Amino acid sequence: QVQLVESGGGLVQAGGSLRLSCAASRRTFSNYAMGWFRQAPGKEREIVAAISWGGATTIYADAVKGRFTISRDNAKNTVYLQMNSLKPEDTAVYYCAAAPFVGRSRSEYNYWGQGAQVTVSS
Repeated sequence: QVQLVESGGGLVQAGGSLRLSCAASRRTFSNYAMGWFRQAPGKEREIVAAISWGGATTIYADAVKGRFTISRDNAKNTVYLQMNSLKPEDTAVYYCAAAPFVGRSRSEYNYWGQGAQVTVSS
């Protein structure tokens, strides 16, 4: 079992930045690929970014490429999502998740955090 806890959400003006963190409970954190997903009201949960266990492979949704950066620190059992140039359409609950391999599909991820609200005002 892997427990994930997100932090760093909040309210920011359009054009601003936020950094989300996700701390994992297990020392085997480095064995898992990690992903960030988001879900806006009335919409499906969608991939934002993902990173392989060693950090060599990253994937991004087209909507966030060039603005968001995913990274991880295996020594701290933590994955990060740096979000720059935020837009109102980025408003959502952001979830981190763990999977055996890096991927884009929700079904590939076994463990989920409780979510962190990100609100971008115009």
